[in-house]
Amino acid sequence: MTKIERKGLTRRALLGRAIAAGTLAVTGVGFVAAPDAAWALEVSVITPEQMATLLQMARDIYPHDQVPDRFYAVAVKGYDAEGAKDLVAAGVAELNAAAQAQGHADYLSIGWEEDRVKVLQAVEATVFFQTVRSGLVTGLYNQKDVWPIFGYQGESFSQGGYIDRGFDDIDWL
Repeated sequence: MTKIERKGLTRRALLGRAIAAGTLAVTGVGFVAAPDAAWALEVSVITPEQMATLLQMARDIYPHDQVPDRFYAVAVKGYDAEGAKDLVAAGVAELNAAAQAQGHADYLSIGWEEDRVKVLQAVEATVFFQTVRSGLVTGLYNQKDVWPIFGYQGESFSQGGYIDRGFDDIDWL
């Protein structure tokens, strides 16, 4: 009987790499996974490393400890497109160069949020940073599944307005 050759990663190898990588795992060609949650993100145009960098950048620009990474992944998934490929490649290169100028291997290898913020401040005037930052405003906060995390109930017009839905329940005035 001949042995069957398998191409790609086995489930065991995938999980092993994900756990070893920390918060985001670049586990293979076109694949980014979270070791602590049940989500993964497939990329087709940009590299998995670029997507992982975008995810970390998004979390550092709008840090919310209570918001899981999967919501940030949805917010930056749109950059995995032909139209954004060059912007992302150049932007991640700029970000990594700024990290190297501050003594780090690259942006993803920086362990402390405070140090990553310093790198982001160094590139905040770039088109890449401004594009990602402004895109996150709607990409992250327009997800209805995120709203309950912040205590936002959604629009109230269809339900009679805010006046009868908690607008007047403040007791500190």
